[in-house]
Amino acid sequence: MKIFESCHLFQYPFEQVSAAHWQKYPNEHATHVIAVDTLDRKVLDNGVLYTERLITCHQALPRWILKLIDGAQDCYIRETSYVDLKARTLTLLTSNLTFSDRLRVDETVTYSPHPELEATVFQQEARIEALACMKRLSNLIEQWSVDGFGKKASRGKEGFESVLEKINMSVFQTRPFGSSEATA
Repeated sequence: MKIFESCHLFQYPFEQVSAAHWQKYPNEHATHVIAVDTLDRKVLDNGVLYTERLITCHQALPRWILKLIDGAQDCYIRETSYVDLKARTLTLLTSNLTFSDRLRVDETVTYSPHPELEATVFQQEARIEALACMKRLSNLIEQWSVDGFGKKASRGKEGFESVLEKINMSVFQTRPFGSSEATA
């Protein structure tokens, strides 16, 4: 098993980041995301907003991986999220549904307010485990997956930054008194 970890500081308050999460896709940095479908959403007894979504992605995979997974390039990911407004946290748990008998990827992402700045802390951990019968092959698949995960995570943060910027500009734009035109 290999672990990928990442931390980032979004220069936006937690309320904006947690609201923008629902508008993260589509964006120009995550063109591999084909669809996001909400399967369930409810407020739990403790006041936490629970949401379950199915994310469909199209993966550009090397030929040697395609042979191991019967050539399928579209994959499905289950995302469960918990928005706790009292604790001011947004926690995402994702797991791959496709290929999970050969490669298991479990990711945890937490957004929380920075204790001193008007910013939001992003913490990410992904546990990647190849279930191949040969250890050398498992290590190769896991390392390739960690490297790819890191590249996608970087693009994902860039994409989310662009979504935050667009939302911030459209929602929090200022208008001069008596003018109907917005200025940035």
